[in-house]
Amino acid sequence: MPAPVATRPGDPAPDRGVDPDATPDLPPMPAGRDLLAIPMVRRALRSRWYPGILQVPIAAVFGLVAYQLLLGPDAAHDNPGTALMWVLWWPLIPIVFVLVGRFWCAVCPFGALSDLVQKMVGARRPVPVFLKRYGVWIIDASFLIITWSDHVWGVVESPWGSGVLLLILTTLVIASGAFFQRRTFCRYLCFLGGMAGNYARVGMVELRADNAICTTCTARAVCYNGNEKVAGCPLFSFPRTMDDSANCNLCANCIKSCPNDAIQLRVRKPASELWFIRKPQLEQSFLAAAIMGIVLIQNVTMLEVWQDVLGAIERTTGVTSYPVIFTAAFVVAVGLPVGLLAGASWFASARNLESTRMNFARFGYALIPLDVAAHIAHNLFHLLAEGKSVFYTLTAMLGGESDGGSTALVGAGTIQILQFALLALGVAGSLYTARRITHRRYQTLARRRATLAPYVTIIGLLGALNIYLFVLPMAMRM
Repeated sequence: MPAPVATRPGDPAPDRGVDPDATPDLPPMPAGRDLLAIPMVRRALRSRWYPGILQVPIAAVFGLVAYQLLLGPDAAHDNPGTALMWVLWWPLIPIVFVLVGRFWCAVCPFGALSDLVQKMVGARRPVPVFLKRYGVWIIDASFLIITWSDHVWGVVESPWGSGVLLLILTTLVIASGAFFQRRTFCRYLCFLGGMAGNYARVGMVELRADNAICTTCTARAVCYNGNEKVAGCPLFSFPRTMDDSANCNLCANCIKSCPNDAIQLRVRKPASELWFIRKPQLEQSFLAAAIMGIVLIQNVTMLEVWQDVLGAIERTTGVTSYPVIFTAAFVVAVGLPVGLLAGASWFASARNLESTRMNFARFGYALIPLDVAAHIAHNLFHLLAEGKSVFYTLTAMLGGESDGGSTALVGAGTIQILQFALLALGVAGSLYTARRITHRRYQTLARRRATLAPYVTIIGLLGALNIYLFVLPMAMRM
């Protein structure tokens, strides 16, 4: 009989029997350049003004957006709140996640509001076990519900609908801050935080601790617990054991509180974290597949032929209810990448002695680069085809006059070229990630090829489907 395979603490063992081909020792991710070695960066992050100096102007803009959504013009194309939120901020936010991880969460008005409520009336109760166990699934569900609601009730096209969404989220943030510790909402309930966590894994910076220093530390985990001057980690992450960027918002609390300068802010290769994950989680891989489905349905419903499709469905089936038709299309769109990932995992499980569930969890992360690329490519249409609407609506709000001309910043051809370039990068990134996961996990060429083949197939299919949809003409929202 083969000898048991040695694994590092915390690394998932094969689910069925002993795998003689699994890599016995998984080396850690190589450390990149420490940005804190740059004096200006170190001073900025250690400053008592960071991140508050950024939170104040962002909160002011947030207040303006909320006011305009609730009390401004009724038509979306005339409302500066809609333009700022959906044409400017929403397209830019995934780019921020790729460049600097969850940095937005450090300056987000919701996080600042949660901190304020907690200081004033916070009960600071421990996070319920239910949230710790199922928080990511709640985030997955809320992401799907919000996307479905947008199309059924027209949230994006309605300033009032967008305003109500902000009010609901604000209420949840206040309730969470009043009852529970730290930023419970941001860590376990925020749908944007869930997406940020996945996308941050592709990010180009990471915060980590120097374990050689931490092993001799006598400060009683001050980096996690905080001290009399600096709060503890808002997202419940312990720098010494942190091996991913999903729950680090670069707030720099640990950098300020660590007495030994053990915290590092490193530059790394984009997406490299994805093949060093030691504890793959099913719910995060499900979110990666679901986001791909969300991007697909967003693209389909923006196509100029979507109305023709609706008409054909009504004539063929007699169903005239848009919520019913969209719900069916939504289930198909989200179910497609989830089903493809499950099918590929089932094929892989017959060849690598791990269950379908474990393969799904492990290789779902390979979809994240394509997720990010398709999401940015979709949002690029709104930003570049509707970008001037931000200027027009703000000018009208200030009492000026705009010519009311085209809202496009560049031509349709330029937008398509950029979209295809992004998709090419996404497909290449996902294929490379799947290959690195396979090579890191298995030793023999036969096992690697047999495991990799089904994932290469579905990545190619999803990439081709996205390219096809971006070829077709799309309609604008504003």
